[in-house]
Amino acid sequence: MTQTWSPSGYAHHAAFVPALGAAILEKLAPVAGERILDLGCGDGSLTERLIERGAGVVAIDASPEMVAAARARGIDAYQMDATALTFENEFDAVFSNAVLHWIHDQDAVLTGVARALVPGGRFVAEFGGFTNIAAISVALRAVLSHRQIPYTRHWYYPTPAAYSTLLERHGFTVELASLFPRPTPLPTGMAGWLHTFGKGVFSAVPEHQRAEIEGEIIELLRPSLCDEAGNWTADYVRLQVIGRRR
Repeated sequence: MTQTWSPSGYAHHAAFVPALGAAILEKLAPVAGERILDLGCGDGSLTERLIERGAGVVAIDASPEMVAAARARGIDAYQMDATALTFENEFDAVFSNAVLHWIHDQDAVLTGVARALVPGGRFVAEFGGFTNIAAISVALRAVLSHRQIPYTRHWYYPTPAAYSTLLERHGFTVELASLFPRPTPLPTGMAGWLHTFGKGVFSAVPEHQRAEIEGEIIELLRPSLCDEAGNWTADYVRLQVIGRRR
């Protein structure tokens, strides 16, 4: 899915993403002296926490703007596609937070991850899992379909069983594959979420119709995801995985 990222916009609308990544970082349990690849580092705010633990970190992201923001923090960051990793037997761990649900070609991702790890190295990741943003997806599909605008499921939200099968196929022993709900407050409401994460979906919408269609989607979601005080919560469901390279 093509998506353009603004570091400042992301920090304003979606600072909760790296903040909530603390849970999977604890499962990674980085040790001083380890070499870790941060796959999809964003602006580097979570990467800094790996470095604080004493790990040697290389960070990659597909967005040149995000890579620049990470480098501005002093992080060793590079622009690279997660489906075309170039590393070989270099890392004790590969870490990824809130990235893999943007990528449909998981075979390419896991081929590169397995190659990047040393034997016995671990892959620790959290991303959107089965039924993630189900209500939001239904609203998007309903409003766009009603207006005869194409809607394609852009995101990849697997079940634990499906992703475990992928990991095993790529030479990993699965140590964790756990799906859990994480209702997530949205600091700038549903409009902020759509502006940040829905750009690919709205690329098929004529410019002169976008504000009206966005408003229609928001009103359709309001009874389900907005409380009486006007606070919005996204219906997130996350998948945490740990795989050990055999």
